[in-house]
Amino acid sequence: MSEETVAHSETERYWQALDCGFEQVEQVFEKCLSEALTLLSKRGMDAYIENARIIGKMGRGAEPLLVFLEEAPAVAARMGEGSLAQIREFVSLLSANANAAAIVPFLQTLAAVGRRLHSAEQMQHYLNLIREMMLKTSGSIHGDQTTIPSPGLPDLLKQAPFLASQLSLEGLKNWIEYGIRNYSSHPDRQRDYFSLQSADARAMLQRERHGTLFADEERKLDLYLRALWDDDDHFVPYSLAFDELRKPMPYYDALGIRIPDVYDDERGVTGIDRYRATLAHMAAHRRWSSQVIIDNYSPFQRIAIEIFEDSRMEYLAIQQYPGLRKLFMALHPVPDEYACDPEKQSAIRHRLAMLSRAILDPGYSYDNPDIHEFVDRFHAEMQAGVSSTKKMAELAVQFIARTRRQSDQSPDVFFDNTVVDYRDDNRHLWIYIEEGDEEEHEEKRKYAPPNEIDALPPRHYPEWDYSSQSYRPDWVSLYETLHYSGSAAEIDRILLKHSALAKRLKRVLDMLKPQQYVRVRYQEEGSELDLDVAIRALIDFRSGAQPDTRINMSHRHDGRDIAVMLLLDLSQSLNETVAGCEQSILELSQEAVCLLAWAIDKLGDPFAIAGFHSNTRHDVRYMHIKGYSEPWGDAVKGRLAAMEASYSTRMGAAMRHAAHYLKHQPAEKKLMLILTDGEPADIDTHDERMLIEDARQAVKELDQDGIFTYCINLDPKADEYVADIFGKQYTIIDHVNRLPERLPELFISLTK
Repeated sequence: MSEETVAHSETERYWQALDCGFEQVEQVFEKCLSEALTLLSKRGMDAYIENARIIGKMGRGAEPLLVFLEEAPAVAARMGEGSLAQIREFVSLLSANANAAAIVPFLQTLAAVGRRLHSAEQMQHYLNLIREMMLKTSGSIHGDQTTIPSPGLPDLLKQAPFLASQLSLEGLKNWIEYGIRNYSSHPDRQRDYFSLQSADARAMLQRERHGTLFADEERKLDLYLRALWDDDDHFVPYSLAFDELRKPMPYYDALGIRIPDVYDDERGVTGIDRYRATLAHMAAHRRWSSQVIIDNYSPFQRIAIEIFEDSRMEYLAIQQYPGLRKLFMALHPVPDEYACDPEKQSAIRHRLAMLSRAILDPGYSYDNPDIHEFVDRFHAEMQAGVSSTKKMAELAVQFIARTRRQSDQSPDVFFDNTVVDYRDDNRHLWIYIEEGDEEEHEEKRKYAPPNEIDALPPRHYPEWDYSSQSYRPDWVSLYETLHYSGSAAEIDRILLKHSALAKRLKRVLDMLKPQQYVRVRYQEEGSELDLDVAIRALIDFRSGAQPDTRINMSHRHDGRDIAVMLLLDLSQSLNETVAGCEQSILELSQEAVCLLAWAIDKLGDPFAIAGFHSNTRHDVRYMHIKGYSEPWGDAVKGRLAAMEASYSTRMGAAMRHAAHYLKHQPAEKKLMLILTDGEPADIDTHDERMLIEDARQAVKELDQDGIFTYCINLDPKADEYVADIFGKQYTIIDHVNRLPERLPELFISLTK
């Protein structure tokens, strides 16, 4: 079959799918289709024809369909193929709101406007502005519907390409809102304003025109990034007009480099030079920065690490392009050392801004000896030629430890002259363990063996001092490790030993299991192949288009939404033997946890298991036994089989760290079960109430985070303290030898 025959057959197939009776459309369809095929994927073509078919059936004549067929492919190629449905939905909105006269100008100008907006997010903001203008200037509004058309909407849409070329999205928003505010009830004057005929409209346009528009300088900035930094990532501009509470900052991720759509001249620096400073800073990060695990640093330490690493990037960038120093120094704020009262205000940002300025500017004058020392240490690291993100993290932690004051906890934070606005938000620096679960990062994290505490930096937690009714900040150092492994066969023997109990539990579990079984489609990885998607992907592949890789599907139960954290006290007292029983408390706990894990796995609830013990506040050990995304299998059983008990019970810090993982689980209910055989205690705490009160405070904190805590206590004397910590949320098991039976039953009663 010849290529001409194939092309004719394809055109005929798409024409049949369009299901159109307009002669004008038939005359230009083949030409429109030819252009669309060069710009859209197979899936995009299907969406293009389907959305065109819907527009053609709206009863608004042939012109809207003709314009859509001509203009939509260029918009989809720039904004993404998802914009095709977005456009059709907005056309439907105009039609349903008696604004059919605005459909053609909307479609005709969309491609020109899109060339100025650059991103799907910006396009959505633009559509929201048009929708708001339509609703506020139309008459007879019923809910979200209007029956009288907006007088100025067609004129606004006709002027949209010119307005987008003159204004940022923020300026356009302000210009439109001014017209709505002043002329929504005057149809003739409204038309004059939105058609740019009135003096008022031109004056407002002039007032909102400011700064350097990214759209005007995109080509220059692209060449700057390619030529000087050998970086060809694409730009994704954002607007500052739509985030009132927290203005967005520049950043980069896998989708591109995010920068503002307009920069004003500032401090004698032109807008385009501000763009160059921002891009130089981010390009330096992309070239020289490496990632750090965020979970082991306090908020103050993170801020300091970002400042030290930002300074390192600028130092390296200046070494390569010395002219950048003048640009960075012009934009970097110059903090006044004595403008902040560190006794009354939180001065952490002020100190770090001074440090950053001192590193950048050799002529900056200040008296603080700690900043002098760390500036010298920074330059010594850089001149040695072995600097790294890890080295900066070490310097930052030491800087915070040296300079921290009690007043840094104050809510009155000093912000004046501390914001370096050309720097990005540093999200690329951090690895968040909870996003992919802790065990998925095992290779990256290189967990320390049990007797080696310095492989990872500690995570610091506060501790509650009940005598002063205040926190001791960063008081406890917690080291987390992946529990070493033993023989999984031991756990299988335990399950076999309790097979009769398991059968009884299974009958109850079957009644608790959610019955709604829901397919989750379009997955990169899943339990089985999604045949419909796989076949479409194969067709795309055979036809030369990009196939969809999400060809798998998985299943989940609907109707039970709970995440569980089982936290085990692994202190020395668990090694004691139970009276009248040959087993130790540790062995019985191991059996109970094994049965509970089996039961939770049967229910399908996401759960994690961790153990803890402590040897003073400087060495609290937190050992991961099972992570949320890890299956109940031999790897977990091996760690459970290797459980050992030693040292003391500093419960509050362990609960806070367990909550750090549990609160990030996307479950409606979050349950933390604490299995312990005694009261919180440690060898460096002589006041018996101190750690009890701290654990009580930790329970309050978890409750504020939406986490329900429940204690299973094996201490016959627990009545003396357990209610002080957990209120009524506890059970005391006097007969410890019944623990393997009672623990799963307790869980079932708590979650049924």
